Amino acid sequence: MITINSWYILLPVFILFLLSLIIGTRKKIYRAGQYFLLITLAIYLLALIHLVFFPLEVYLGQYKSTQPLWQQFLHEFNFIPVLTIDLSSFVLNVILFIPFGVYLPLLSSNIVSVKKAAKYGFFLSLSIEILQFIIEFTLGSGRIEDINDIIANTLGAAVGFIIVRKLVKIKPVKELISKFSLSKTA
Repeated sequence: MITINSWYILLPVFILFLLSLIIGTRKKIYRAGQYFLLITLAIYLLALIHLVFFPLEVYLGQYKSTQPLWQQFLHEFNFIPVLTIDLSSFVLNVILFIPFGVYLPLLSSNIVSVKKAAKYGFFLSLSIEILQFIIEFTLGSGRIEDINDIIANTLGAAVGFIIVRKLVKIKPVKELISKFSLSKTA
């Protein structure tokens, strides 16, 4: 078994992000707060990747199953919602996606409803679960895919969006947020 720690992958990715931010935004002028928003978003996403995928344990030469892919998927994925919830894991997954919901209206003026924020949270969470399955199937990482994680993450994105929408109703907070926002509506 080989263990791959996140720093070997995520640190170079962050450095490449910073370089692309510097090089790619020479023509577009961002305020300091907007750079701060983009950098903290990158740090959040890298932390999210760190938490849901790493450490990556690779089991070389120890293929786990001779089942077809669809049977392996049905065996590995928990499809039973709510009844199989581990409450502490559910709450942590909600908390994990609250920042994502906070970032959404600050990044795009197209995200104006809880439904849209939840949709983005759902698709990001679904992507994570699918990637976890692919990594589990190909490398044997030991991660379990769970429908309850998708529900919790979607809920977290919606809660984060609601928090920002409530905060922008307070004038001093709205003025502060407008210094960071890339969106015209936040």
